Amino acid sequence: MTDVTFPRIGVIGGGQLARMLAPAAEALGVRFSVLAETADAPATQVINEVTVGDYTDYPTLRAFAETVDVVTFDHEHVPPEHLEALVAAGHAVRPGPQALIFAQDKIRMRTKMDELGLPNPAWADITSEADIAAFADRVGYPFVLKTPRGGYDGKGVRVIESFTEASEWLAEVGQLLAEEKVDFARELAVMVGRSPMGQTAVWPVVETWQQNGVCKEALAPAPDLSAEKARAITEAILTVAGTLEVTGVMAMEMFETADGFLINEFAMRPHNTGHWTQDGSVTSQFEQHLRAVLDLPLGSPAAREDVSAMVNILGAEHEDLYQPYLHVMAHDPAVKVHLYGKSVRPGRKVGHVNAYGDDRELVLARARHAADFIAGVDVDPHPRMPTPENLLADRESSTG
Repeated sequence: MTDVTFPRIGVIGGGQLARMLAPAAEALGVRFSVLAETADAPATQVINEVTVGDYTDYPTLRAFAETVDVVTFDHEHVPPEHLEALVAAGHAVRPGPQALIFAQDKIRMRTKMDELGLPNPAWADITSEADIAAFADRVGYPFVLKTPRGGYDGKGVRVIESFTEASEWLAEVGQLLAEEKVDFARELAVMVGRSPMGQTAVWPVVETWQQNGVCKEALAPAPDLSAEKARAITEAILTVAGTLEVTGVMAMEMFETADGFLINEFAMRPHNTGHWTQDGSVTSQFEQHLRAVLDLPLGSPAAREDVSAMVNILGAEHEDLYQPYLHVMAHDPAVKVHLYGKSVRPGRKVGHVNAYGDDRELVLARARHAADFIAGVDVDPHPRMPTPENLLADRESSTG
């Protein structure tokens, strides 16, 4: 009998995304290890093969890469020069640095989207006060400033009301990305998986909702999205994935406008807006990412149910997640709760809830109640499910 050894995949980053890749790796029969920043990172609690080290240190990265067949990521913060050095040394890095740079560097991303003729908001590379004044003359105040690298979940992003605000921040960081403040109807997201052989699979477009700059909800498929707009969004993400030769899964977040949509940001890894696929899709984003980076045939991205909703559990004031978690499981056995093993602090993503079914309003209400009850925001153990009108009012009031 021939001894066949399945490949070993190494994930740089020990966060919740690496944690959620682990069950998919086990199901595929793939050996799995992580390079975690700390010994108590979320992934280390469920994965045996753990190396603790600094992902910004090239010798550490190289030593880790030598123990696996393919290197991938649960974040985009590894220095690109280190990734290029790993590739030059013969290691399989997926997605490769030539693609990942467009998720790491927002200015390069904006430039590439213009080159591809894809819909960008008005933007500018800001390195001087003259650049600030010119952009303000072009779009007016307020506008948005972002750090080109490193921002996430609302960090590194500010809405600018005056020249002084912009000038003071520029003096601190040296370079900023300016974008128009888009007048949008809602936010959308879409995910694609792409393998080295060029096979692709796209999930349905979802509607997302942000709370204080953090994704709070994703609803699949996006309600009332025209077939024409859904097709244009799908074609856009396929263009990006193919042109950049992305390997793995990629998320594209967008603003829906009266005229169409404008691209906001990319992530070249599993993403919060794709968490609904864990329970609502034939192939989850986590399994698909592993299939893609290992160049396995991709799985079906089809939805299992008419509607799926994901609602994040955002940390509140109480640290005990376990007792409300037990209640939610008993109260609504059909919801799926995913906790990350993180300590609680206000606003921090500590888990999420998925629900699915054929009634959009009820699916969303169930997921929302379960997530907020675990967080301690909703203290009603047996709520009456709200009407669609109340759901809309609740969302509008929490936004204000």
